[in-house]
Amino acid sequence: MYGVDLELLDDTLARLREPAFRSRQVWAWAARGAGDYAAMTELPGALRSTLAGVVPFSSLTLEREARARDGTVKALFSTADGRPLEAVLMRYRDARRSLCVSSQSGCALDCSFCATGRMRFARNLTASEILDQALHFRRLDGGAPLTHCVFMGMGEPMLNLQAVLAACERLPDLGVSHRHTTVSTVGWIPGIEALAAQPMPLRLALSVHAADEALRSELMPVNERYPLGDVIDAARAFYARKRRRVFVEYVMLAGVNDRYEQALALARLRHRARLTIDRELRLPGVASRVPRPPTSRDGPYAPARVGLATAS
Repeated sequence: MYGVDLELLDDTLARLREPAFRSRQVWAWAARGAGDYAAMTELPGALRSTLAGVVPFSSLTLEREARARDGTVKALFSTADGRPLEAVLMRYRDARRSLCVSSQSGCALDCSFCATGRMRFARNLTASEILDQALHFRRLDGGAPLTHCVFMGMGEPMLNLQAVLAACERLPDLGVSHRHTTVSTVGWIPGIEALAAQPMPLRLALSVHAADEALRSELMPVNERYPLGDVIDAARAFYARKRRRVFVEYVMLAGVNDRYEQALALARLRHRARLTIDRELRLPGVASRVPRPPTSRDGPYAPARVGLATAS
């Protein structure tokens, strides 16, 4: 049970001498998009009123939302102890509703182009706090199911993998299958290995941003600890074990990693490692410390010219 404090809920239900299945009923209603306890009509009315007064319905507080003309919604939340985090809902014309969630408040890895890296790391998010991001967007559009989820918001998911996996176990109840769930990493090899060892058929995405080791170390200090070559080997081992396609994230930074020869190096990396490349992802936490050039499918970095494949 997530989205409501499980221990507090169970203690409350036990004190009220309610059967254990009430907890499962509460989760089922929340996962379907119920906005509060009052909507959970399978529960007795008196119990709904009691829970509303004793057990908070969400572990997060919505601070503000920003909405784009294409239907994208970006939400800023705060935790009970005042830690900020962001999540994004992306709506598509084919009815996909894709969610980008955070796994930490802040980040300790200090990638040079990332706004989250400039924040002081606060703490890992709990599984409940991760799922409450998803539940918030599940309640939009009349409770329409979510279809995809990417762990590409604030933080490094592999440094909070236990909570991330606990949240992933519950995402199918919201409409997101494990095969449509992607966990992103800067290349934290122990996390990649742990993700490969667990049974869920989750996808892996690598934040590369440079195919050159020296440049990548400048952009992403973690490359000194886990060099790109070793990360690619770990990704290949992940593919060999899971048979799940591995994605690469590559933000194009003007004058830094956007030259034609750098695109060719990325293409060679992709072919060697059997990776699927996203040329650019518009994610929460991308800062203006390093400017980003416009991209065009007809320009010098078009997939057909440099041998890249874009993710669907």
